[in-house]
Amino acid sequence: MKFSKAIRRINGIKIIAEIKKASPSAGVIREDFKYVDIAMEYEASGASAISVLTDKEFFMGDIKYLSEIKEAVNIPVLMKDFIIDSYQIYEARTAGADSILLIARLLTNDQIETFLSLSHSLGMECLVEIHNNDELKKVMETRATIIGINNRNLDTFETNIETTLHLSPLIPEGKIIVSESGIKTRADILKLEEAGIDAILIGETLMRSKDIFLKIKELFGG
Repeated sequence: MKFSKAIRRINGIKIIAEIKKASPSAGVIREDFKYVDIAMEYEASGASAISVLTDKEFFMGDIKYLSEIKEAVNIPVLMKDFIIDSYQIYEARTAGADSILLIARLLTNDQIETFLSLSHSLGMECLVEIHNNDELKKVMETRATIIGINNRNLDTFETNIETTLHLSPLIPEGKIIVSESGIKTRADILKLEEAGIDAILIGETLMRSKDIFLKIKELFGG
């Protein structure tokens, strides 16, 4: 199944569950990092897609995590990294990624368009990430169809889901909207669901949980 089809909201908001060993703001998040087992548990718990951090320097990630996870699950896999060069896109395809993350603040419009075209030619989709009005205006000048709103301020590392609630009404109808970072409670999800968000990307909250199935059930009111 295509990434976009898996995460488009039909009967309720969808979840993209993230595999993340560490982060710059939190340090090591999970010592017991059995990433393939965690990915399989995500799928069994109802996740619609899986995001895999592959950046080594800041997130202790690895491209091999993605390739091994892709072989173990049947839902789409997103490669999450700081993509600034086309070779990384070829690397993502070789590893089996269904989609990749493009961060608007790191790229020019021409780069975004080039990377969108290359990804699509290789059979992948792109989640294009923004954080503020200027980045949204920039991305709306491209052919991006899946828009990720990062609730984390990358300068301060603070998170606030109001970022999504503020920016999402400005995104044209027909685009798929994903809210990323800082989503921790059932109340957060209800707010985002009410705002018409298609999917939420949750990482740290799940990675810190000793029982992922119960945590997802709790977050979705099951």
